[in-house]
Amino acid sequence: MFGSTGSSEEGHDIFPEGPVSIYVVCDDPDALLERARKAGADIALPIKDEDYGSRGFSVRDPEGNHWSFGTYRGA
Repeated sequence: MFGSTGSSEEGHDIFPEGPVSIYVVCDDPDALLERARKAGADIALPIKDEDYGSRGFSVRDPEGNHWSFGTYRGA
């Protein structure tokens, strides 16, 4: 689920503005990276194999959010 910034009933910010980091599990990060490159994505971290078995990469969107895509499925 994604949400917007907002305030509580008391008036203070409960979700302040600012960039976020999101991890999206995918089956084929290499193919997704190729699509992202063709679309002109800002590649933040190149694709690589991690020591815990995942393969993935990261991009930044125009608002500064950090999107990671990879095969990691958790424990």
